[in-house]
This record gives sequence, C-alpha cells and structure tokens, in this order.
Amino acid sequence: METADILQALPHLTVRDRLKVAEVAFQLVQQEQNGLTKDQRREQLAIAAMSAIDDYAPGSELTTFTLLDGEDFHDSPAAEQADA
Repeated sequence: METADILQALPHLTVRDRLKVAEVAFQLVQQEQNGLTKDQRREQLAIAAMSAIDDYAPGSELTTFTLLDGEDFHDSPAAEQADA
C-alpha cells in the first residue's frame, strides 16, 4: 500500500481507527530510531532541522505571534477582580 492510499483512506476511518494507525506508526518510528547509530541520528536531526527552516522564516505561521513581542501584557479586568 502506498502512502497516498493510506492518506486517502484516513478520512474514511473512525477516530479510534485513526488513532490506532497513528499509534502503530509512532511505535514503528520509535523502534527504527532506537536501532540507529549516533551518526545516523545526527544525520536525521540535521535533515529535520533543514526541513524546518521554512517554518521559522519571516512571515511563516510560526512567527506570526512574534509581532506581539514588546507588547505590554496586562491581565484582564476579570482576572484582576478575582485576585482582589
């Protein structure tokens, strides 16, 4: 079965079955990771880091909230009343 077939079938599964697929996939990845050498793990981390660069580029979804950096944070009036 190809990856595309699996992804196409997922919406037709129950939530319970989707979670089971995710659990088994995660277990397989963990088993594979445990069998890697230190150099192989380092190589995989480097590949993952390279693939994440776009996620942290200016304008990406992950950096959207950095626009709030420097903004003062104030508790809501309701929270202040609760503390009083």
